[in-house]
Amino acid sequence: MNDRPELELLLNGEPYPAPKSRRAPLFRARWKRRLLVGTLMIEMCFVLPKYAHGQFLSIFDSIFSSIQNDIGSSLSSINQVIQQTQKLYQTVLAPLAALNQARGFVANSINSFRGQMNQIFNTPFTSAVTPGPQQFESILHSRLSSEIPALQTSFTSNYGAIPQVNTASPQDRVMMDVDDALGQENLKTTLIADQGADVILQTANQMENQVAVSTPGSNPFLTAQAQVANLRCQAYIQKMLAAELRQEAGRIAHDNVLIKRRTAATGGINSLITGALTAR
Repeated sequence: MNDRPELELLLNGEPYPAPKSRRAPLFRARWKRRLLVGTLMIEMCFVLPKYAHGQFLSIFDSIFSSIQNDIGSSLSSINQVIQQTQKLYQTVLAPLAALNQARGFVANSINSFRGQMNQIFNTPFTSAVTPGPQQFESILHSRLSSEIPALQTSFTSNYGAIPQVNTASPQDRVMMDVDDALGQENLKTTLIADQGADVILQTANQMENQVAVSTPGSNPFLTAQAQVANLRCQAYIQKMLAAELRQEAGRIAHDNVLIKRRTAATGGINSLITGALTAR
């Protein structure tokens, strides 16, 4: 019975004889060495991180202490200065109560006067009755420089064209042409000036809206914008004054022409009278 090999079972349940292994002692020694090496490695893993962890903690402690002591004190000083500066602005330079009061005044002024002023600027003044003058008047009140060609056509149809040659004296034709030219020029200038006035009013409304929500420190910018708008308005005024001066100069010249013609006519009559009396 002792000579029979021991039977072992496979996973499928079939028996097979397990031969005697001569390498069992060598196998056990190898496993002991492996177990010893693994134990040493585990102990090193538990020992080394302690030293590394302690070293890293000391570095972080140094960094944190530097931030809290050196940099932290400087940051707290900076924050104190900033808070004091803000308090100075809010109490002395730009008090919040006074600033809100000014904003409220601007808002109330806008609500009280802007509607009335727009109503005055946009009030129609049409008074023509017949179709031709009505068209001419609507063009004059259009406030658009793009209507200048239509203005010239309507002017000719309402005031008439210059007579043809040999239907009027040369001097009369010249004076008609000069008067029509000056009249059309000034009427065209009024269209341009009206359009420019609308641009100035829009700019003024925008500036009022900006003042109503302005913040401390924005006054120089608003002042500069107001100066630019003022210069633009002065340019339009100068253009209108120049047109008025041209019109007045043309009227004076026209009256002077009439005086010259009367003088010439009087001289001709005197010559006729003198000739008639001499013949007798």
